[in-house]
Formats: sequence, structure tokens, C-alpha cells
Amino acid sequence: MKKLLMFFVCAVMSGTLHAVPARVDYIFDGDTFSAQVMLEPDVNVTVRVRLINIDTPEMNGKCVLEKQMAVRARDVLSALIPRGTVVELDNIKDDKYLGRINANVFLPDGRDVGLILIDSGLGRPYKGGKRKSWCD
Repeated sequence: MKKLLMFFVCAVMSGTLHAVPARVDYIFDGDTFSAQVMLEPDVNVTVRVRLINIDTPEMNGKCVLEKQMAVRARDVLSALIPRGTVVELDNIKDDKYLGRINANVFLPDGRDVGLILIDSGLGRPYKGGKRKSWCD
């Protein structure tokens, strides 16, 4: 298993990993979930996936409004990709946290999960750097 995880990490870092299916396991918040990435028919690696290019409110936010929005964003993500849903991960990038990747996430019908959250008002585009406050 350790060798498999190293393969996955190396593939992500080198940019050689293309779109892959993943089975959703657990929703952490509005832009992060755990999934089993299906590398081969009987080879899975469990990782945390952060939606790329989107920011959602933090569960431990700085104000009541941010915390309320964070719960709604998590609930919407949970409804979009409930446990067991197979999604497509694309544009996979290494993340600053070990064991987490960044990726575009697509529903079985092809819709982009990040864009759905942005369109709902529970997320906004994010290109890195300092995040704008949800409390203003």
C-alpha cells in the first residue's frame, strides 16, 4: 500500500495523472472531501480532495454568517456528491497538505461541482493567495 501511495503522489506531482474516477467517502466541508481514487480496476488510494480554484466559507469561520454559510456549503456538497457517488477528478494537482490533492470534480452527468457551488453563492473563484473575508 505504501508503494501505491508513493506512485499516486509521484504521478500527481509529475503531472502524468489524467482524469480518474473516485468514489466519495466523507465530506469535510464545502470544498474538501475524502475519496477512494480508482487507479486501476482493483487498485484504490484514499485521499482528501480539495476542489480546485474555489473557496468556500470555513467551518471555524470568523463570524456567525461565515459559519452558517460553511454548514450550508458542506450540506450542498453532501447532497451533490453523497457517500458512494463516483465522480471524475481532473486537472489533479499536489496540495500544500500531505495526503491531499486539488482537482476539478465532475458529477456523473458532467457538471463541474465547483461551478455549482459558485453559482449557488456558497463558493467563489479562488486562484491562491490571501482569501477575501466572508464576514464583510
